[in-house]
Amino acid sequence: MLIEISNTPRDYAWGSSTLIAGLEGRTPSGSPEAEVWFGDHPGSPALVHDGSDRTLDAWLGAHADDSGVPARLPYLLKLLAAGGPLSIQVHPSKDQAARGFAREEAAGVPRDAGHRNYKDDNHKPEVIVALSDTFTALAGLRDIEATRRLIAALGTGEGVRTLGGLLDADDPAAALRAAIAWVLDEADAASIEQIVGAAASARSEEFAGELRLTRTLEAAYPGDPGIVVALLMNLVELRRGEAIFVPAGVLHAYVAGLGVEIMAASDNVLRGGLTTKHIDVPELLALVDFRPAAPPVLAPRRGEAGAELFAPGIPDFSLAHVPGDAAGAVELAGVSIALAVAGEAVVTGASGTSIALTPGRAAVITPDESPLSVEGGELFVAMPGE
Repeated sequence: MLIEISNTPRDYAWGSSTLIAGLEGRTPSGSPEAEVWFGDHPGSPALVHDGSDRTLDAWLGAHADDSGVPARLPYLLKLLAAGGPLSIQVHPSKDQAARGFAREEAAGVPRDAGHRNYKDDNHKPEVIVALSDTFTALAGLRDIEATRRLIAALGTGEGVRTLGGLLDADDPAAALRAAIAWVLDEADAASIEQIVGAAASARSEEFAGELRLTRTLEAAYPGDPGIVVALLMNLVELRRGEAIFVPAGVLHAYVAGLGVEIMAASDNVLRGGLTTKHIDVPELLALVDFRPAAPPVLAPRRGEAGAELFAPGIPDFSLAHVPGDAAGAVELAGVSIALAVAGEAVVTGASGTSIALTPGRAAVITPDESPLSVEGGELFVAMPGE
């Protein structure tokens, strides 16, 4: 089976008022449009256009006895349009999620409580591929020697001196942990204001992008300690078609741009700044991987049939990409979702069934339609992973 699905944009405040509308070739709605979800997640399941008016979760339940059709998808595919910065956040590992969820269930914490950390028992690794010419993100903690140079460029104010002293510890991971713990849990408002002000006015050729971002974050979240946390993170500027993979424990925040995002089916998010929502500092510190590392760029694996595969090596998902400059074919690893992002992509399954998808339109595809052939447009195909 190959059936079109659709969903409506979610109007989170950080969303763009133009990026999704521009992709779809329609007049902007005038409201923020942050994400469109293509999946069976109960928070916003897609609608299946088979005449039944069923949502995708109900459709999967009705077909779960069919060969290769699960009752639930292990992934969620999204269009994400950041008009402003999202919160700094981290996701738990599968074991951490299972233990945290069980702990909060036993304590009787309501699942919709604002202070609840674990909404389910699953991990939430994710990949985002840039669709806009550039996509700005923060991902992982920067090499500590570089961070020390950045902090040194901020001058000698009291807050800067305290932060710099914490970063001087011999063990880089321990130093970064101590610095972030101080910023989020111990520093007073005057210290945060002093550091942010110093960064907003500092000049450095090496860190021009990071200092410019500080001014952007200060305008969006005045006085937020997360602005200082952002100074410790890798600033990543993806070009169209480039991707990052964010596994468990990696601090990250998407800042600006349009992308295709795929993640494991989970709601587990621990926040670390740039937000008015609850921040559980001890739990956040228990989850973050404080080891400095290069930005987690994920290169695609080139296929032989005009497609490439973003495969982080986890069972939850992989994401195939057919660039659209030539015909391509995709071998499906299970129930899949195809999403067009440019041109008109004509998708044909093994049964001979075809569907034409224009940008922003999607289809659910059962595994018996493999291999899937694509002609005429650019397409992403979400599927279970390896």
